[in-house]
Amino acid sequence: METSDLIARASAGDHHAFRELVEVHSHELQVHCYRILGSLQDAEDALQEALVSAWRNLGTFGQRSSLRTWLYQIATNRCLSMLRADRRRPRSATPLPDLTLPEPTGVSDAPPWLDPYPDVLLDHLVDQAPGPETRYETTEAISLAFVTALQLLPPRQRAVLVLRDVLGYRAGEVAAMLDATRESVHSALKRARATIDSHLADSGSERPVRRPDTTAERHLVSQLTDALERADLPALVGLLSEDVRLSMPPAMLEYRGIDAAQQFFAAVTLRPGRSYRVVPTRANGHPALATYVADPHTGAFRAYGLLVVTVADDRIASVTGFGASVLPRFGLPRTLPGAD
Repeated sequence: METSDLIARASAGDHHAFRELVEVHSHELQVHCYRILGSLQDAEDALQEALVSAWRNLGTFGQRSSLRTWLYQIATNRCLSMLRADRRRPRSATPLPDLTLPEPTGVSDAPPWLDPYPDVLLDHLVDQAPGPETRYETTEAISLAFVTALQLLPPRQRAVLVLRDVLGYRAGEVAAMLDATRESVHSALKRARATIDSHLADSGSERPVRRPDTTAERHLVSQLTDALERADLPALVGLLSEDVRLSMPPAMLEYRGIDAAQQFFAAVTLRPGRSYRVVPTRANGHPALATYVADPHTGAFRAYGLLVVTVADDRIASVTGFGASVLPRFGLPRTLPGAD
């Protein structure tokens, strides 16, 4: 059915027509909200609120822009409203329970509300031709480093950079979407780019000159899996780059450098008595490992967390750890059976 016919039916109150109209855009809109908010839960909330707003205001859609652009306008402004209302998870550092941690080397720039984004959800994205102003590739713009850097920007700059450099909208289109002037859009974009580029360079997450070799990456993930399951600390450390970075939202701690990482893995991850099973997956375009720790009473393996790994020059450049609560979003169970 033609879009105009669906719009007419939806405007007359046909919920099925409205669902058909927006369904093709819902996954990319969720990714958009995730980039701006940094939290998958917040992104889901923002998307639902945006779709409710679109349903209520469909009669005002004069088709002066495409339906996709109109939906992006609503979703972007819904995200900005959420940020202004400060409807966020706690922003303070959260201690890790029952752990005696080695001294961190610094404070992590990953915000406490940061969530991983399952790659399986990216598989649902409908290919859209990028706009003429696109600066970042889709996979690059979903990376943890990029999403973390976005969270450092003021909300309006964040929205402008995503709309211009990720989605490729022209300055005039962005100005209309944000009810702003072209001059203010140009100014916000200039400041946002400077902050993003500086942060990525300082964090060692410069834009890649080549994509990781898939075979080498898979081999590295296999070696990491084996090292964790055998509790082989020297083998694990041998996979790390010299300036590796470890972080674990919502605890705003960072361990930078191979010595600090070795101390952390020895004291926490591979401390005596721990036995793991590992399930590979992917998050934010990176390899990820779901970890399960053996229950000494039942022998079953209980969900422990998710490690998102970035690779550079065939070494592990960073590891970002998340709690077990994120695993269901990856279609992963909370427990695995023990050995027979």
